[in-house]
Amino acid sequence: MQHCRLEFVSLIVFSSTYKVLMPFTRDFEAIKNALSLADECDRTNLEVGLVGAAQHILEEWGNGTPCQIVLVTDGNAGTGQHHLQKTLMASHSRGGSQFPLPFPFPAKLSIICIANPDEPCLQTSRPIYQRLVELNGEGDIMIPEGKLTRKSVTEMFEQLVKNNFSSYSGVLHCGNLSAPITLSPPPQPYCRHHDFEAVRVSVDPAIHVLGFLNTGDVSSPPAFSRHLVLPLSAKGDLVMLPKSEPGSDDEGGGGGSDEGKIPSFCVLLHGGLKRENMVALCQVGEKWYGILYSWADNKKKSNLMLSLFVPGFDVIPWMGKLSNLGPANLLPVNPYGPSDSSSPFPLKVQEKKSYALNSVVWVRQGGLQSDIQKILRHARKLPDKTQSFYKELNRVRRAALSYGFGELLEGLASVLERECTLLPSSAHPEAAIQLQHAYEALRNHDKKDARQNIMPLKTTYSGND
Repeated sequence: MQHCRLEFVSLIVFSSTYKVLMPFTRDFEAIKNALSLADECDRTNLEVGLVGAAQHILEEWGNGTPCQIVLVTDGNAGTGQHHLQKTLMASHSRGGSQFPLPFPFPAKLSIICIANPDEPCLQTSRPIYQRLVELNGEGDIMIPEGKLTRKSVTEMFEQLVKNNFSSYSGVLHCGNLSAPITLSPPPQPYCRHHDFEAVRVSVDPAIHVLGFLNTGDVSSPPAFSRHLVLPLSAKGDLVMLPKSEPGSDDEGGGGGSDEGKIPSFCVLLHGGLKRENMVALCQVGEKWYGILYSWADNKKKSNLMLSLFVPGFDVIPWMGKLSNLGPANLLPVNPYGPSDSSSPFPLKVQEKKSYALNSVVWVRQGGLQSDIQKILRHARKLPDKTQSFYKELNRVRRAALSYGFGELLEGLASVLERECTLLPSSAHPEAAIQLQHAYEALRNHDKKDARQNIMPLKTTYSGND
């Protein structure tokens, strides 16, 4: 709460089934109140709890958002621990296993055992917990030091917060200008196992701006993580910038007028990037880069954001190696010409690609789930998202038919039919009409011709006149 006030938190309880007591929220008081609703149930089933956490995160955030999962237990693996042991031992040998680990999204699994270290059940369960962490790839197991007391449990959770939820404090440098900043959410270390080495890099306390690029040149590069950049005071406290008046160019959070009179390099950089439509290339660690840019969540408010790439120089394919970039005015011929009408990017690749269009690839389960979730998100915003809904629907349909995955169409039709029955009474009448048309078309269309698209149904409502 004190370190990550902008983060979303959810509370899930589990036994033989799982229940979401509180969906993702920033209201920490509501999380505390929801704890009082947790009752004892029939038995402990860790697999059900992990499945519930994975499903809830996928429904809310998809498979691309890094998450922290904290599993709180009494140190007993549950009545089904022998079955769980067999499942864990066979997890690598069964490619089609439904076991939730490793999670289909970047996640760190912390297992908190509220038990005496010498309890026999904990000694039996500890290898199972260790195996869960190993399957996930990243995480830890925490046990109270010494006897089980209120003090030892408090110290254990304080250590959890220190390890995983400490706020980031650093300094943003640009030439002779600098400013203390914090990043929300705090950046996590990059950990990947390659063929011959394990790479682990952390973000340095000092972030250096190397230069500036046109937003059009950078476009939308793949990012490892994204963070909100917030200024800090000299004491290390969060500076809340004053609210902007409607129609003004100064955007910020909410705060007092005295803080708004203090010069801020973050405000200067944000305003410059926004007005000039540029991004700032910065170095955050050894061979690790990112970009600073202005991002708007609506028309009246924008924020300074930092997107981190994966470590390395070849992280933006159409720009070549970042280490080769330099000031355009040092080149014998300005690649931008007299105006910004031309651009040296993207770089032309010498070898010709054997394909021309992007194709749908479902290598892992998470990719397919992400595509289905995208269709459902548009379906829940009908009729405003009618065109987007049918575009994604036809995209998945073509891929399923191309791969000979006809069962997916029936499954998707069943999901849309269920969404149609769950529409609230306040939903627009056209939403049910379009959903019914979509799932019936999935079942009745030619299952062999991928070139046939499912078109929106024309209705008498003004949105489709």
